[in-house]
Amino acid sequence: MSLVVQHLTARYGERTILSEVALQPLAAGQVVSLIGPNGAGKTTLMRAVAGLTPASGQMLLDGLDLNRMSIAERARHVAYMPQSLPQDVALTVLETVIAALEASPSAAGPAQAEVRALAALEQVGAVDLALKRLDRLSGGQRQIAGLAQAMVRQPRVLLLDEPTSALDLRHQLEVFRLARDYARDHRAVVMMVLHDLQAAARVSDRIVVLNDGRVRIEGAPAEAVTPAVLADVWQVRARVEPCARGQIQVMVDEVL
Repeated sequence: MSLVVQHLTARYGERTILSEVALQPLAAGQVVSLIGPNGAGKTTLMRAVAGLTPASGQMLLDGLDLNRMSIAERARHVAYMPQSLPQDVALTVLETVIAALEASPSAAGPAQAEVRALAALEQVGAVDLALKRLDRLSGGQRQIAGLAQAMVRQPRVLLLDEPTSALDLRHQLEVFRLARDYARDHRAVVMMVLHDLQAAARVSDRIVVLNDGRVRIEGAPAEAVTPAVLADVWQVRARVEPCARGQIQVMVDEVL
């Protein structure tokens, strides 16, 4: 399985958000993180791949043009978890996960849909939330529910937009483990937007640094997160030190 993104351009009115974005082909089993300052185009890139934001360019999944797929067919292959779920939804978590499953073609009847939805909740450790209303959950609990909604269809491309922003440390690490396990077990591409550079380096096979709607650099974590890139993109003076098991430690000294 491969995902190819080439010459991707997106505009809001007269403003260009993404300009000729091209990524190295993404392969099955890979976890890729998008990092960059606010307004760099990270969320727009994900929404474009999911078909939620209009964009020109080429997006091919195993050679098939995503833009030529119907909404339902695209939803079967690509799932997007937004930064936050709506807070005014008076449905139970289980009902929202079933609704996410029904958003794409499926032969599952109501009973099987419930079984699959409960399995997704169990996978993310949220079975205890199944009968709770979404509008009565904390921000972190809504994020976990959103992860179940994205994973329940078992998409080939899983897009997670800041999936840990409302979570405590333990649950952040659990989400990263789930992302890696999902990519491996389903031979899928998992793409995440993250602001924590060290977390991105820990979980990712590859990092894409976006700035002003363009790819600044793309590569292995040690190649993409360097003092030069941090100074250029984030305007900070920082040191990047290697740690055990190929991890890195980012130490910011000052704002430039």
